[in-house]
Amino acid sequence: MPDPEALRHWLAGLISWLGRSAGWGGGGSLIGRPAGGRVGRMALCERDRDLLDTERTWWLDGRSKTEVVRSRLRVSLSRYNQMLMGLLANKEAEDYDPLTVRRLRRARERRRWAMMGVRPAGDRHRR
Repeated sequence: MPDPEALRHWLAGLISWLGRSAGWGGGGSLIGRPAGGRVGRMALCERDRDLLDTERTWWLDGRSKTEVVRSRLRVSLSRYNQMLMGLLANKEAEDYDPLTVRRLRRARERRRWAMMGVRPAGDRHRR
């Protein structure tokens, strides 16, 4: 008989991944609601860790990012980016790989500012 806690963790990760694939939101994996009404979060599932690992190391492969993403994760580059952006609000993702998550957040902010045609007051990057 499998360990119930390990089974619960695996199932929650699967549900979380399926939920993000279906577009049910980004952030973390939600597990039930305790009596106090608070929502509990679980550790990153293997798929989320693979996304962050790929983002951190894809350039070491010597191939284009599209080729690396397709071969490692079996998804398109646009789907990969959607799933990756969904992880940016996840505290567990930042705990797992803080440098990558913060770099992606900064890049997202720069894109948002560029779309508005302005630069934030504290922006140190000259363009």
